[in-house]
Amino acid sequence: MSKIFDLELLSTFIAVVETGSFTNAAPRVGRSQSAVSMQMQRLEQALGKQLLVRTPKAVIPNAVGKDLLAYARRLLKLSDEAWTSVTGKSDIGSVRLGVPDDYAASLLPQVLRRFANEYPQIVVDLVCEPSDKLNSAIRENGVDLAIVTRAPDQTIEILRRERLVWVSSPTHMAWEAYPLPVALFENSTARAHVLRALADSDRAYRCTYSSPSLLGLVTIVQTGLSIAALALCSVPDSLRIIGENEGLPVLHDLEIGIIRNPLSDGVAVDRLYETLRRDLSHMGS
Repeated sequence: MSKIFDLELLSTFIAVVETGSFTNAAPRVGRSQSAVSMQMQRLEQALGKQLLVRTPKAVIPNAVGKDLLAYARRLLKLSDEAWTSVTGKSDIGSVRLGVPDDYAASLLPQVLRRFANEYPQIVVDLVCEPSDKLNSAIRENGVDLAIVTRAPDQTIEILRRERLVWVSSPTHMAWEAYPLPVALFENSTARAHVLRALADSDRAYRCTYSSPSLLGLVTIVQTGLSIAALALCSVPDSLRIIGENEGLPVLHDLEIGIIRNPLSDGVAVDRLYETLRRDLSHMGS
């Protein structure tokens, strides 16, 4: 039996573990779901050991798979280093990426971790600002790429849709107060959705807090003094999701898109742009 690892199989194995399914790994490695499944069968057969466990929610590595994962990442990194050393070609540079703080905390950690593993010589400078400021930053050449919530009539490439949900403290019933106490983001699409929903429902309300910060809204809601609306992906475990059962109006989904600065070019920007489009589009699918 050959004792030489197939780097392509290891790359697919890493993609399956990091995305949690054969389906999500497929676009990342440029193969069909069935091809990814066959590759994992080949890898397990070559080793004579099971590496992955299929659970109702995800495909996860077992103990042997976790051991292999560490070696697989090291082997691929060493392969990249050898290629760069011999050919003199490498993906290097820096990218200025703008993103609202709620998306930075909920959507980007895994994506940026994988990007750093794939392109260790590309530096990502993260700029956390609300979407309206990031739109301005693109126009003013302040960032190269921006992940934003699409504003009404804004033409951008949509990567994913996120539910906008009401949240409250798990130990208080602030929604029973009159008028309804609501904490809002400043100058955001989410704010506009909330105000429109409340107006359409004829629900009396008062704005108790306004902030550009996710942390600020979460803090005020945790006190039990207000409710708020957050993207589902950014709701912390410390808050409770509420909705129609509490007499609250339905909220429209948020459309999350990507904008590229037309003045920004280069390999580093290309690589991050491609990665964000690929990974955010399939995350959680």
